[in-house]
Amino acid sequence: MSNSYRKNIAYVNIGLILINIIYFFYLEIVGSTESITFMVKHGAMNAPLVLEGGQYYRLLTSIFMHFGINHIMNNMLILFILGDNLERALGHVKYLLFYLFCGIGSNIISMLVKMEDNWNVVSAGASGAIFGVVGGLLYAVAINRGRLEDLSTRQLVMVVVCTLYFGFTSSGVDNVAHVAGLLIGIVMGAVLYRRPKRVQI
Repeated sequence: MSNSYRKNIAYVNIGLILINIIYFFYLEIVGSTESITFMVKHGAMNAPLVLEGGQYYRLLTSIFMHFGINHIMNNMLILFILGDNLERALGHVKYLLFYLFCGIGSNIISMLVKMEDNWNVVSAGASGAIFGVVGGLLYAVAINRGRLEDLSTRQLVMVVVCTLYFGFTSSGVDNVAHVAGLLIGIVMGAVLYRRPKRVQI
């Protein structure tokens, strides 16, 4: 196996998907991922517990938790389709930092925005981080003249529009985290991504 082939394998993205799936099945074995009380006990986001209880680890653990099989299937499918593109564009270490920063950052912003009206809400899911991935890809595609590998600007915009539309027309969806993740992803893309230089022969 050549070094270039190894470099192109999205180890981090695969690992993130496996962690999500393994933790999901662990939670299903010991309890129910559709139980709010159970999910809070095992690391879901809850503003009072974070800000008043000092349980800051929830900002991280909640991005690896999902409410039910449909929730994790939808998120992991999008991450599987798009995440490897961004990992190859950024590199393994940068991609891991990018993903975690977007996930935690979207949780923080969502928590602060909803402090007054939804103070005690419980949330979980990788959506904020995944929207960050989409935002990073939007930036990378834009500065590569509308295309990155097999992705185009139009395809990514359609993903964003359809996903946001589904979120805003459904109940129980943390749309603040979605939008925050998208915006953080665009900013982080600008910070971390560098367009490859053309090789002249």
